[in-house]
Amino acid sequence: MPREPDSSLNRIDKTGRQSHGVRVNVLSWVVEERSRWILWCPVFLACGIAVYFQLSQEPAIWVGPVLISILTSGWIFISAIRRNTIVFLIFLIPVLGFTSGQLRTYLVSAPVLEKKTGPIWVNGIVNRWEPKARGHRVTLSEVSIDLLMRHKTPSHVRITIKGDSPIVRAGDKLRIRAVLYPPAAPAMPGAFDFSKQAFFKRLGAVGYAVRKPELLRQSEDNELRTAIARLRQTLTERILRSLPGTTGGFAAALITGERGRIPDDVLSAMRESGLAHLLAISGLHIGLVAGILFFVCRFLLSLVEPIAIRWPIKKWAAGMALFGSFFYLLISGMTLPTQRAFLMLSLALLAVMIDRRAISMQMVAWAGCAILAIVPESLFNVSFQMSFAAVIALVAVYERGSFLPITRAMTPVFRLTFYIAGVLLTTVVASLATAPFALFHFNQVALYSMLANVLAVPITGLWIMPFAIVAVVLMPFDLENYPLMAMGSGIEAIVSIARFVQELPGAVYAMSAMNGWLLSAIALGGLWLCLWQHTVRYLGMVPIVIALVMLPGVPIPDVFISASGNQIAVRDVDGRLFFIKGRKGIVIETWLRRTGNRVQNVSQNPKIENSVMRCDGLGCVFYKNGQQISLLWHPAAILEDCSMSDIIVATIPVSRPACQTSENVIDRFDLWRNGNHVVFLDRDRVTIKSIGSTAGRRPWSRYPREFKKQR
Repeated sequence: MPREPDSSLNRIDKTGRQSHGVRVNVLSWVVEERSRWILWCPVFLACGIAVYFQLSQEPAIWVGPVLISILTSGWIFISAIRRNTIVFLIFLIPVLGFTSGQLRTYLVSAPVLEKKTGPIWVNGIVNRWEPKARGHRVTLSEVSIDLLMRHKTPSHVRITIKGDSPIVRAGDKLRIRAVLYPPAAPAMPGAFDFSKQAFFKRLGAVGYAVRKPELLRQSEDNELRTAIARLRQTLTERILRSLPGTTGGFAAALITGERGRIPDDVLSAMRESGLAHLLAISGLHIGLVAGILFFVCRFLLSLVEPIAIRWPIKKWAAGMALFGSFFYLLISGMTLPTQRAFLMLSLALLAVMIDRRAISMQMVAWAGCAILAIVPESLFNVSFQMSFAAVIALVAVYERGSFLPITRAMTPVFRLTFYIAGVLLTTVVASLATAPFALFHFNQVALYSMLANVLAVPITGLWIMPFAIVAVVLMPFDLENYPLMAMGSGIEAIVSIARFVQELPGAVYAMSAMNGWLLSAIALGGLWLCLWQHTVRYLGMVPIVIALVMLPGVPIPDVFISASGNQIAVRDVDGRLFFIKGRKGIVIETWLRRTGNRVQNVSQNPKIENSVMRCDGLGCVFYKNGQQISLLWHPAAILEDCSMSDIIVATIPVSRPACQTSENVIDRFDLWRNGNHVVFLDRDRVTIKSIGSTAGRRPWSRYPREFKKQR
C-alpha cells in the first residue's frame, strides 16, 4: 500500500506557495505602479532634509559631498553592468536633500546680534517697506551699526517705526536711532522658532525706533529687485489711499501681499472661520488671476475672425495668462505658497501650449523637488506644508474623479449645482488634508470652514479678484478708484461672513500641542494614500489611525518659565493656565495656544490637587502629583524652600551647595544659559526641558550659551 505524503511536507509546500504568491503580488504591484515611482522623489528628498535639520550638532561640510560621491560612483558602476539601480537612488536622493540643507546653511550664514543693544544709530539701505496699523516697518540691508565691529554686524535688520515718519522708498538710505534685539528664540520647546526663520532670511536683528528716521540719500539703485520692491510699495500706497481702513488692508493683502494694515480682530475672525487662506496669496489667487486672464484674452481674440480662424488663440491666451501670473508673483512678495502655485501653473500653461495634459501629480512632484532643493528649510514652513498637503489631496481626488467632466449639454441649474458641489468637495478635501498641520502649528481647527468657504470663495473668485485685476491694469491711468471701491464691497461681505461664522457656537476646536513624530506619521500615511493608485494605498490609513489614537496621550507641561523670569505659569487640574507673573505678550499667547487654552480660559483661582496655591512677597508654593514646587524670586526664601521642596524654580541665582536637598533646581543662570523652560510633573519622576536642551548647537540657535562662571 502506498504511503500517504507527510502532512508536514504538505504544510511546508503550501506555505511556500503562499509566500511565493505574496512575493509575486507585491512585485506585480510595484511594477504596475512604476510610473508613480517618480512621485516619491520629493518625499525622499524631504527625508534627507529632515535628518539634517534634526541633528543636534552641525555636521562637517564635507559629509554630504563625500556621501554623494560614494553613492554616485556606485550608481554609475551598477548601471554599467546593467543591474537594478533603484536601491542606490533610494539612498542617493535623501543624501542630496541632506547636502542641500548643508549648502543652504553655508550660503545664508551671516552675523546675528548677540544681545540687546541700544538705543544706537543704525544706517542701512531700505530693502523692504511694510505698512502697519500705526506707522510701518522697514528691513535694512548693507547695515552699519555704531560701536559694532563689521564682522559682528548683521546683514539685515528689521525696525518698527511708530507714528509719522518721512516717506521712504526701497533703495533709500536711512539713519535710525533704535533699540535692537537678537531674533527671538521659541517660547517653549517645540514651538515656532523665529530665530531659525530669521537666520535663513539673513535677518540678524530686530528692534524699534526711538525717534524719527533720517533720510540720508534717496534711491540711486536701478536693480530689478529694488524696482520690484518700489513697485509693490507704490501699489500698496495707492490701494490704501483709495480704500482706507480694513478694506484697504485686505485689498493690499490680496494684491501685494502686505497684511500689516489688517486689524487683529479681522485676522482672528478669518482664522477662526477657516478663511485665513484667502489672505495668503497661493494657488487660489494665482489660479484665479491666470484663469481670468486666459478666458478674457481668448474671448477677445475670438472676436477677431481672421485671428480666431488662422492662429492658435488658446495657446496665445495661455501665454498671456502665464505672463500675467508671473507679474502677480513679483508684486505679491514671492512667498513659498505663491512660488509653488506659480511653478505648477506655469507647467500647466506650458502643457496647454504644447498640447499636453495640464494637471497631474507629476507636476506637484517636480514643483516640490524644485522648492526643496533651492529652499530646503521651507520643509518646516507651515505655508509649504499646508499648501502642498491641500494640492496633493485635491489632485489625488481629481485623478480619481476625472471621468466626470462638465459637458455643454448640461443645463445652467445643473452647472450651478455642479459648481457648488465642487466647492464643497474642494473645501472638505483641503480641510481634511490641512487639519493635522493646522493643529500642529496653530493648535486649533475651524469647524465651520466648509460653510464659510461655500459663501466666501465664490465672492472672491467672481467679484473680488476680477476687480483687483482691473484696478491694477488701470493704475497707470489713475483710474483705479472705481474698481477698488467695487472690490471693497466684496471684501466687506467676506469680513461679515468671517465674523458671522466666528460667532457660531463651537466654531473653533482647540487642542494642545501635537508631537512632531505623530505629524510625520500622518503625513507619510497621507502621502501613501494619495501617491499610489493600487488598492494597497489604503494601508496609508494605518499610521494615520495610530497617530490619531495616540494624539490625546501627548504630555502637556505643568510649569512654564520664560528666560527673563518675567513670565511664570502653572497648569491646574482643569487644564487651564494660572499666570503667577506676566499676562501679556507673544510668549503668553504661545503657552496658552500650545496647552489648548484660549485667552478667555485663563485660570483666576487655580485648583491644584484641591489645595490653594500659597504666595507671598518671596514666592509661591504648590503641590501637584505628589511633588512640592517652589517658585522663588527673593533670596530670603531659598534656605527654607530648598529644605522642603522637590523642585525649585527661581528667577534669582541659587547656590547648589545651599540647595542640595532639592534634586531639581532651575535658577537665573539656567534661564540665561538655556532659555525658556517647561517642567513635566509625574508621580514617579520630574522632567525638565529647555530651549537649549532641545535645540542643539546649530548656527541659528541662541541657546545653549557658554557658561564658565563657577556657581
